[in-house]
Amino acid sequence: MTADEHPSPRAGRREWLALAALALPTLLIALDMNVLGLAVPALSADLKPTGTQLLWINDIYGFLIAGFLITMGTLGDKIGRRRLLLIGGAAFGAASAVAAFSTSAEMLIAARAVLGVAGATLMPSTMSLIRNLFHDPAQRTVAISVWMTSFTAGSALGPLLGAVLLENFWWGSVFLLSVPVMVLLLVCGPILLPESRNDAAGGVDLASVALSLIGMLATVYGLKKFAETGFGWPAAAAFAGGLLILHTFVRRQRALREPLLDLRLFADRGFTAAITVQTLAVFGVAGGFFFVAQYLQLVLGLSPLEAGLWTVPSTVAGIAGTMLAPAIVRRLRASVVLGGGMLLAVAGFVLLTFTRPDSGVAVVVTGFALLSFGFGPAMTVTTDLIMASAPPERAGAASALSETGSELGMALGIAVLGSIGTAVYRIGVREGTPHGVPPEPAAVAHDTLGGAVTVAAELPAGMASRLLAVARVAFTDGFHVTAWIGAAITAGLAVLAMALLRPAGPGPRPAADVVCGGTKET
Repeated sequence: MTADEHPSPRAGRREWLALAALALPTLLIALDMNVLGLAVPALSADLKPTGTQLLWINDIYGFLIAGFLITMGTLGDKIGRRRLLLIGGAAFGAASAVAAFSTSAEMLIAARAVLGVAGATLMPSTMSLIRNLFHDPAQRTVAISVWMTSFTAGSALGPLLGAVLLENFWWGSVFLLSVPVMVLLLVCGPILLPESRNDAAGGVDLASVALSLIGMLATVYGLKKFAETGFGWPAAAAFAGGLLILHTFVRRQRALREPLLDLRLFADRGFTAAITVQTLAVFGVAGGFFFVAQYLQLVLGLSPLEAGLWTVPSTVAGIAGTMLAPAIVRRLRASVVLGGGMLLAVAGFVLLTFTRPDSGVAVVVTGFALLSFGFGPAMTVTTDLIMASAPPERAGAASALSETGSELGMALGIAVLGSIGTAVYRIGVREGTPHGVPPEPAAVAHDTLGGAVTVAAELPAGMASRLLAVARVAFTDGFHVTAWIGAAITAGLAVLAMALLRPAGPGPRPAADVVCGGTKET
């Protein structure tokens, strides 16, 4: 029996309350990714971590989320998405409390590691539960918009809330935000959320878990090292080794009767096209996100809090675009909405190329807001197409692939576009460094704009101002190059989306058997 013969059931009040329960942990995951940066000076003074330990405190959370997404998405399909969500929520709340009251760097690293693993259970579980709560295509698009809005809001609120808490409390307070929300999830989740799982799923292949974890960790680690230090053999070896392990993982999935990740998802043209466009779109905008924050602080001279406040308009624009997407999709094809959003993002990129070291905040804030406004509906539409293309019993795996693609797109975009922008900066600042700057400080200034700002503070006033002027012009030139590249990639994706997804839309799919609330539902 097809969905055309039996219209999909519409969600009621219970389902929308369940969505609210799912939105809260999503907001907190994004918040936790962005809240730590401002706390680093205070926790460094208290815990006295080594340089290596400080890097692990910052990075291990994101590394383990990326590494465990595929495993946890598929595990939720097998054991139950609500069960996995509640287990992850309990672990996330407990680890947040431990992180807040850590008495050593090692204790904080361990707590952040558990937070990463728990975060990997929450992200695919929330999205796959939405897929099984909202069967009506129009309602599902709205639900996905709310989910994405929660993630966007969390990303923006992280630095702002962190600044407020650090003004009034100790550094550990930034972690305690999660605890009451996770308690609320554990209380309301069993009441509001129906259980859903693939009743026909087999066991978990531990070798596949190890391959996906090690492969993703090595790949993301290599990309982050490229972004931080440029090309180097350790980063190249990690990246190449990660890709080789992931290739082995894919070959194993094809050979297994009960694979960890069902690659038949990619047989659906709409699924493959949507996840490709989404990953490349994130890659394209990564340079913008990477350079805008530095431009506001290091070129325009704003404080971290001021820079955070000036990113609020782009967050509001992104939320507005995301929430408008369901209404637009009801009137236009998904491919048109996706292509139109991409073209708006292109306009935002082009506007960013008009920034100058002395142009003030208006141009960069407007350009970034326009980029975010176009990017919001594009991400909503691709996520909706990904989830609509996957059978309900594979919703967890589909969600995990979507999140993994975004993680890889962001890491690869920052590594590649960040390296290009940095290379342009280094060429410009080497050619314009004032005579008389000692060789060692000059080498520091040639490496990054942050290094130039630090060096300038120790130079005579006239020489410092000339060095800063050259460094800021060079950085802005690199920013422009990456903006033009982002514009070209995004414009190409607009055409690609219109071509590949022309027949696609968030319409109903054939129903599939899925356990919901303990009974099979069709």
